[in-house]
Amino acid sequence: MQYFSTRNEKKLIPSYYAIKEGLAEDRGLFVPERIPEISLQQLRNMCSMNYQQRAYAVMRNYLPEFDEEELRDIISASYGSNFDVPTVAPVSFMDSKTGFLELWHGPTCAFKDIALQALPHLLTRSLQKADEKRTVCILVATSGDTGKAALEGFADVPGTKILVFYPRDGVSKTQRLQMITQSGENVFVSGVIGNFDDAQNGVKMIFADAKFAEELDKRGYFLSSANSINWGRLLPQIVYYFSAYCDSVNAGKILFGDSLTFAVPTGNFGDILAGWYAKQMGLPIRKLLCCSNQNNVLTDFIKSGTYDINRKFYTTISPSMDILVSSNLERLLYHISRDSSEVRSYMDALGKEGRYTVRHEILDAITKDFDAGFASDAETKESIREVYEKSRYLMDTHTATAWTILKKMRDAGEYTGPAIIVSTASPFKFSENVMTALRPDLPSMNLSTEDLARYTGQSVPAPLKNLEERQIRFEESVERSGMKDAVSRFLA
Repeated sequence: MQYFSTRNEKKLIPSYYAIKEGLAEDRGLFVPERIPEISLQQLRNMCSMNYQQRAYAVMRNYLPEFDEEELRDIISASYGSNFDVPTVAPVSFMDSKTGFLELWHGPTCAFKDIALQALPHLLTRSLQKADEKRTVCILVATSGDTGKAALEGFADVPGTKILVFYPRDGVSKTQRLQMITQSGENVFVSGVIGNFDDAQNGVKMIFADAKFAEELDKRGYFLSSANSINWGRLLPQIVYYFSAYCDSVNAGKILFGDSLTFAVPTGNFGDILAGWYAKQMGLPIRKLLCCSNQNNVLTDFIKSGTYDINRKFYTTISPSMDILVSSNLERLLYHISRDSSEVRSYMDALGKEGRYTVRHEILDAITKDFDAGFASDAETKESIREVYEKSRYLMDTHTATAWTILKKMRDAGEYTGPAIIVSTASPFKFSENVMTALRPDLPSMNLSTEDLARYTGQSVPAPLKNLEERQIRFEESVERSGMKDAVSRFLA
């Protein structure tokens, strides 16, 4: 199994090099040369496995340079006591046909932990395999959850430094406090004056700056990524789709071999793309529902075939989905077209004109696997309240977006069979908006995680307790044009 860029399939590289580099030299994303298959018998065997064993069964197919012992060691180190449940990613079933895949039981209470507890181990092993002597600087743009999860994963990891940029006014209070109070001698955090796309574009421009790369090389550094543009970040996410399917079978919610629909809150398209890889590997998935908030660029694309970022940007109550440029879509476009020049033309048009339109054949292939919808903030809050009042199940603002869209589609007579909602964050990460959803009569100012705990009788997750009492370490904010200087100062 080798890898190449979505913009140049002729240059093949091993898996450890794809993980080490993060982003290709031509600014494309690394993809596997083929998608391996998991047979129904192998899937049946996975039903009797624990999460760590399922992770090995999936990930080994993509990492031929990692032997069994080291891959099992990586998985064991990634998924253990750092998660508050031994099942790592449990499915909570609301009724006979609806479950919530809870991906927020890790150290930062968000789904990014599933990948970002594994990536530091994958990366350090990859650096050894590549005989890399320089220090890697992990450069991250975050819409909220990736930043803290990456900081937590890489804090004080030898041979690494990590710098996280976040939209200064575009994350929740809890997300910001988690980042700016992060401990570790090798970490740095900076706000960006703008939205997530400004931060993400700034990071991409830094990666594309050959002269800056030469300068860093002389200092003994090179850049890599912990965003889902890094294959080592995306790969572990494929696992939880297989795990959720097995748990659904084991719970008697579906018969083995039956298909499931997954409703996925979607921003940068990495989480839902992992589900697509799982489906291509043989997992019985009927449809992947791409669920957006008011920044519904993906919904429009899946419905029309035109991707257009020339639109108003909304700051919503589901900030991790406040994204207009969904980077991982490029991977899907390559796998469907199998033409790097075509993908490059789409990405060039997006950079120059802010839009592109795919061929009808491409759109037809996408809509075979995906459907899409979006929800307003008001609809999302109504869903949080409705589900809690009916079942006492508490959703965060991103999970509730997916619930809203699945419910709309079911009300219209679609996807009435069994479905899993991918629950991406603890509701306590967005306690102000969750609390005002439950109690619209309350003012939103100064509501805390403790207020939500008192109202619901649920405990605040340990990683989110007493955040306001922790020492603030990082208060800097920069314009997008100042991001490279911030990196240079950090690595001085």
